[in-house]
Amino acid sequence: MPPYSELRRTNHFYYFIKFTLNIYSMLFSLMGLCVLCVGVYAEVERQKNRTLEGLFLAPAVVLILLGLVMFTVSVVGMVGSLRDNKTLLHMFLCVLCVLLLLQAIALTLALIFEKKTSALFQSSIREGIKHYYDDLDFKNILDYVQQKFSCCGGDEYKDWGVNQYHFCNGTGPLACGVPYTCCVRRKVGEVVNTLCGYKTLEKERETLHDTIHVRGCIHAVNLWMSDNIGITIALCCAIGLPQLLGIILSCVFWNLLVDMSESADMVDFKLKKAEVDYSELDLAGAGWCMCLPRDGGYLPVPAAEPELDPIDVHLEKLKKQAPRTHAQLREMQQSRSATGLDEVDVGRKQKREH
Repeated sequence: MPPYSELRRTNHFYYFIKFTLNIYSMLFSLMGLCVLCVGVYAEVERQKNRTLEGLFLAPAVVLILLGLVMFTVSVVGMVGSLRDNKTLLHMFLCVLCVLLLLQAIALTLALIFEKKTSALFQSSIREGIKHYYDDLDFKNILDYVQQKFSCCGGDEYKDWGVNQYHFCNGTGPLACGVPYTCCVRRKVGEVVNTLCGYKTLEKERETLHDTIHVRGCIHAVNLWMSDNIGITIALCCAIGLPQLLGIILSCVFWNLLVDMSESADMVDFKLKKAEVDYSELDLAGAGWCMCLPRDGGYLPVPAAEPELDPIDVHLEKLKKQAPRTHAQLREMQQSRSATGLDEVDVGRKQKREH
């Protein structure tokens, strides 16, 4: 197998990196477009009963921002790789590096300041619990988390006391209780008692272990991630590795284009400097995108230097010769008089003989 320094100079390597990066960008642009459409639809539905303003409590807003970033960045990378545009590729590379760096910083800060991160999530969840029955998006998410991780509320089950239907001063059937998704299920598929959490907020934790889950969902999720460290690392890799792959591909392709633009035999990248019109070029093999490379380039390069006229050759020789004395000039004149031919005539005679 040839070394990398030789492999990167071949057209096969160029095509592989170019179209791999193009397919990578196209797939992520389609994913971003799908996420954006889902977010827009969810936001339109949410506007009908808009009550939650927090970032963590508005999944539709998060989806819109995520889809917009994915689609915009991926389109920049796709166009840059297709058109061999170094500016777009450099922009794509820088944005991916910044996004990956910000995610790494956010994860590091969340681990270092774990208590502050938990407090932030707790306040956001408590705000969502206040409008639990008014925002179906948040209700469905919280119900799923409480059932999946066997938890109740944000920090603990008493967080439900901030809801107007569940606080203990209320008069309804849900007063001083928790939703049925907090209840302990003894058998899979059993009929759910929707009032199983009745009057549980006024009882102590020790008496409720057989009735509802008393642990908060923030602690339950943290405990699950600690117990399933392999899955947690796999999730982080699933988020970070695709971005790292895009950074590597765009970096390799950008450096390849820089080397090609600085190479003396790559005339395709010197059209602007030469001020050549496209009408003067032979674009056979450029493809529908007018971007595919061709050996020798699209600007014709002369195979050899044109043959010079003997007079021009003689003038070049005279320029290279040192100045002659009067004695040397007199000898040359005598020799020409004897032969009847000067150097130019001799050169033309030899050319005719050949």
